[in-house]
Amino acid sequence: MQASATPSPPLSQAATNAAPAKLECRGVWKLFGSGAGTYSVGQPGAADSARLAAAGLVGAVRDVNLAVREGEIFVIMGLSGSGKSTLVRCLSRLVEPTAGEILFNGENLLAASDRRMIEIRRHSMGMVFQHFALLPHLSVLGNVAFPLEVQGIGRAAREDRARKMIELVGLGGREAFFPRELSGGQQQRVGIARSLAVEPELWFLDEPFSALDPLIRQEMQDEFMRLQSVLKKTIVFITHDFDEAIRLADRIAIMKDGAVVQLGTPEDLVMNPATDYVAEFTRNVTRAKVVRVASVMEAGAPAGDGAPTITATATVSQAAGLFSDRVAAVSVLGADGTPVGRLTRDAVINVLMLG
Repeated sequence: MQASATPSPPLSQAATNAAPAKLECRGVWKLFGSGAGTYSVGQPGAADSARLAAAGLVGAVRDVNLAVREGEIFVIMGLSGSGKSTLVRCLSRLVEPTAGEILFNGENLLAASDRRMIEIRRHSMGMVFQHFALLPHLSVLGNVAFPLEVQGIGRAAREDRARKMIELVGLGGREAFFPRELSGGQQQRVGIARSLAVEPELWFLDEPFSALDPLIRQEMQDEFMRLQSVLKKTIVFITHDFDEAIRLADRIAIMKDGAVVQLGTPEDLVMNPATDYVAEFTRNVTRAKVVRVASVMEAGAPAGDGAPTITATATVSQAAGLFSDRVAAVSVLGADGTPVGRLTRDAVINVLMLG
């Protein structure tokens, strides 16, 4: 019987590139200051911080362009004050952008009426924030069913849907509990279940685990990855923690002073940082945790009959445990399960030596 390793949950880069864009952000700005409405964002050097400061403006989001593909986990990260939370609020129009286009399924949200935006948020978008914002007077069942009540769905139908979501996040049996009777991790699960109850096409999560203790945080990351493997949602995830980002993301956009300074896969960012700022973010990352098997394998013939197998999208760290004194190479499988090459012990050792 062949040994195998668990594939990495995020999409492969090929799958990410092939998927259509669910959400597009074109030249989006958010300026604060008395002259924000008259500042010419189209002028050469408009995004320059010194020019903005001279105009008495703060560029919370500066000329951001990105596309979030259907079914991917797209992480936006940066230090406090980098603009990541302002950007995600612009994407849902909880904050009104100063300029640009935001396309959701091809519809320009900046041209949508307030009524249309309410409809989109209620039926197509889910949101989870750092602070759980549970309603203390409602039970777990009541909290999860609440957005469905706002939609006007009947009690029996909304509670049936809420019970399914509660079961999905691992809180079955706690439907009658109140928020004060739950741990922090359990409260966050309620928040996740509530946001999923509307069956969103697009799911925004703004630092959802940062208020949790480290062990609970890792548990919630595991739970999040499990949910995504089942639901395959299109997700925009905000964090300031690079370890969390590389664990969850298909692609990452790193922000600094309101601008995106680099966008790519975790492997792209770690192996080819575009700026000193990105390099500092990635400096302490263990390379084997982000380098994919596909990047270091020998394409072509597999390792041979009886050899262990690993998926091309798995990381070198995941593959390392398959090697032993008697195993010098493992077969690499593509997305369809057919062999696409071999990974050697020497290739793994070379990556591990990078630190």
